[in-house]
Amino acid sequence: MSRTTPPPATPPEALDAAALARLRELDPEGRHGVVARVLATYEAALTRQLAQLRAELGAPQAAALAALAHTLKSSSASVGALALSRACEALEQRLRQGGTAQTHDVAELIALGEAALAAVHRILRP
Repeated sequence: MSRTTPPPATPPEALDAAALARLRELDPEGRHGVVARVLATYEAALTRQLAQLRAELGAPQAAALAALAHTLKSSSASVGALALSRACEALEQRLRQGGTAQTHDVAELIALGEAALAAVHRILRP
């Protein structure tokens, strides 16, 4: 059964403040730049993964999407991109249970990923 509702025009809050606070606790005074390094690593990976997702828009492949969703799920959760992480988890689970990949699934991940990327940019380049 295909989902007929489009992804939200404006995704919910892109990065969870509590998750970012937990990251800051790893380097409370910021001397080691932990938050910036983690976010920069996430930014680079997410940029590559968004390109991979865009390549899947025309004809989504379940195996490729499941692998991308799995990777994005964990990394997104660690930086507080919880909406993206939850969408990845739901898609990965559905695909691993034999479901099909739809263009709207890819579009939703791209929209949420772009929102997370924009939030990371705002933190790294205020």
